[in-house]
Amino acid sequence: MQYQSSFKSPLGILIIKSDGQYVTEISFSECELQEQNDCGILLKCKEQLEDYFSGKSIEFDLPLNPKGTEFQQKVWAELQRILYGETITYMDLAVRLGDAKAARAVGTANGRNPIAIVIPCHRVIGAGNKLAGYAGGIWRKKILLELEMKHTIPKNLLF
Repeated sequence: MQYQSSFKSPLGILIIKSDGQYVTEISFSECELQEQNDCGILLKCKEQLEDYFSGKSIEFDLPLNPKGTEFQQKVWAELQRILYGETITYMDLAVRLGDAKAARAVGTANGRNPIAIVIPCHRVIGAGNKLAGYAGGIWRKKILLELEMKHTIPKNLLF
């Protein structure tokens, strides 16, 4: 069975979907769902999104099941290793995956990430620290990165 629900975020409406065991999708929408059917995992996801946007939490602890190719799965798994408040380039991500020539393919896989925010594709930026590409719009990417910077202790202040 497919479960789905809306969540009002600072970035607008998020549509969250689940198969009952895993979060399968988080996407941006212009309107709330008319018919919502929550399940335990969707409620947990909403709580964690609320904590994320309020700065109370910097990590998600949700079972995820994004649908994609083997290569996309590898890219999405690597995205989850990018620390909160940090950014890397598409080239850096390709290098982490073992193929510096795959930057474009990595960018394409990044853009097809079905679980926005929780799989943090917003933390990948273009060369020269340019904000490039984001399925939810560059303005949302900018807000997400600013939110994370706001709640991150600079490394030079850590003792």
